[in-house]
This record gives sequence, structure tokens and C-alpha cells, in this order.
Amino acid sequence: MHAQVESFLNYIEFEKRSSKHTHVAYANDLAQFELFLKSFEQEIVLATHIDIRNWIVSMMEQKISARSINRKISALKSFYKFLLRRCVIKKTPLAKVQTPKTVKRLPAFVEQTGTERLLNDIEFPDDYEGMLAKMLIELLYGTGMRRSELIHLKESDVDTYNSQLKVLGKRNKERIIPVHSQLRNGIKVFLEKKKNLKENTADEIYLLTDMKGNKLSERFVYTTVKKYLNLVTTVDKKSPHTLRHTYATHLLNNGADINAVKELLGHSSLAATQVYTHNTIDKLKNIYKQAHPKA
Repeated sequence: MHAQVESFLNYIEFEKRSSKHTHVAYANDLAQFELFLKSFEQEIVLATHIDIRNWIVSMMEQKISARSINRKISALKSFYKFLLRRCVIKKTPLAKVQTPKTVKRLPAFVEQTGTERLLNDIEFPDDYEGMLAKMLIELLYGTGMRRSELIHLKESDVDTYNSQLKVLGKRNKERIIPVHSQLRNGIKVFLEKKKNLKENTADEIYLLTDMKGNKLSERFVYTTVKKYLNLVTTVDKKSPHTLRHTYATHLLNNGADINAVKELLGHSSLAATQVYTHNTIDKLKNIYKQAHPKA
């Protein structure tokens, strides 16, 4: 690994405080590009736009999807921007590079009837793990939090008096998310029952913990959500992010202002939130077909 790549990875991990997932993805993408350049005896800091174009062509020949290629090029953009700021290079080799077009993938979400069954009809085990699973799912759907935000949510971030949560999102951006009364009361009950646990070895008090008081793993959150979504929906992707998509879609379908949804989700730009409006448009089309005399 080139020293500048190592410096960049340390920067995104310790200064930008990017997620573990982002760090691993960037490390893999840059390692793959370095390996490609090695066959041409080229160093990554000296790479040209022609080298990057050749890499893109090579990936396309390997039938790698346009979405995956664009993600890898995004890693290169961040890396060369880092080198520019530190005056290691004078111009970025990405300036003359065009990335392949992607087919926009619409976010998967659970229909409202499915979430109602999930929260009202599904029987969770009558023990701590069952209570934890229910609370986990209610928080994801009730707030639209990301998985990492949920895992790092602390008891001190919960304000039941004002019915809101404080969430630390991407790039250490803090936001306040309101919670409905049913969720607020559920959190209160959960906290009371959690106090009765005999063990609590965690350094920090996280809201959702295992029996020993330790914060949850990403895998545990994912498998728990998938297990219960399997009971109520047939959507292909059943993950914590599916509940985030569902939260946003249901808000917009029920008349929420898109700018408000943007703030609730912690999006940096409105474009990221607009992907959810397709569902609202589909709903309006159905209403139009049913109600307009010429439809």
C-alpha cells in the first residue's frame, strides 16, 4: 500500500470519522486500482486520466455493474481530492474521466399494511431478546435512523419529556428526530425493564444493548430486521435500510414536506431525498385513474 493511500485511509477514519463500511470499501477500491496500475509499473499518485479510463474499461469487460464502477471511481475522487489539498498533486486525473451511466434503482419499502402487521400483529418472544428486537424495529421505522446511528444511540440521547431523540449522523452532524407517543412510551417501558438486568459491563450506556450491556453488532441488527420483515413483506431486500426507506416513503405518501423529510433523514442535499417521491407520484397516478372522468 502506498504511503499516501495509508494517510488518506487514516484521514477518513480518524478525521472525517467515516463509517467502518466506508473505510473498508475505500481501502478495497484503492487496493484494486493499485493492483491494476502495478501491471503497468505505474504509481497511484502519478496515475493519469488514461489509466483510470483503462481501469473502467477493464471492469466493464469483467461485467462489473455500472453502480459498482461508479462507487470505485467515487473512492478515487475522494483520494485525489485529498492529495490536491495536501499539494501532493497539482491537478486531479479525474477531470477528463466520464463514468458509466447507471439505471436508477428505486428504494425498496414495506407497504403500510405490512408495517401495521409488523408492529401490531407479530408476537415477539416474551424475554429480553424479544423486547430488544421489537424496540430495535420500532426505532428504525419510527425514526428513519441509519443502522450505525441506532447502534451508537445512547440513553442520554433520549428525551422522553419532549418526545425526541438526538442522533449523531454522517460527518458528525447532529440532528433531532421527534418520536410519536407510542414509541416514546415503548422506550420508557424498555428502559425500566433494562434496569433489572444483572450485568452491565459497557463503558458507555447505549440505549440498545445485549444482556451484558454491550452495544449491538451490525450483524445482529441486520439479521433481526431480516427475520421479522420476512414475516410481513415480499420485498427482495430486507434490511435496516429498508425500514429507513419505508419511514421516508410513508411520510411523503401521507403529505409530509420533502424539506422536512430531508432534515429528519439527515441528508446533506435534497437530491438524496427526492428518490422517495416516486412512490408519492405513483399514488397520485392511482388516485387520478380512479377519480378523473377521462382517465
